[in-house]
Amino acid sequence: MKFNALLIVAVLVLSLLGASVVPAQNAVAWKGAGGWGPRTSYTRMYDPKTVETVKGEVVSVDRFTPAKGTSYGVHAMVKTDKETISVHLGPGWYVENQEPRLASGDKIEVKGSRVTFEGKPALIAAEVRKGDDVLVLRDTSGFPAWSGWKRR
Repeated sequence: MKFNALLIVAVLVLSLLGASVVPAQNAVAWKGAGGWGPRTSYTRMYDPKTVETVKGEVVSVDRFTPAKGTSYGVHAMVKTDKETISVHLGPGWYVENQEPRLASGDKIEVKGSRVTFEGKPALIAAEVRKGDDVLVLRDTSGFPAWSGWKRR
């Protein structure tokens, strides 16, 4: 009978431990699918005080990984009158399901926060204009449009 009581106590303890892990996993998930949520260190790099607008031509559109353990993102290399700069758009799973899509040769206007990423200047885009089309990626405070995207 002592064995059964011990077994029941062990099961209860493990059940309680398992219940405490679920909220922790949900907290991690809140950081966003693939690590792109509003609370991640990469996403918090966006600073409304460094927002600027640039115009240029898309040289290339590629994937990048902003941090270890993060799903891939999409960035465009954009040649302006002054420089060629990496414009970080957002997570691939979001950007690749939005319009307008960007391609080499496109003339665009980007509004975004100037940051230093991996030692080089970059823009974290809030809005990209291509002709009359606008791709909205963040609000004026930098909050990502993809946060809660599937629930809208």
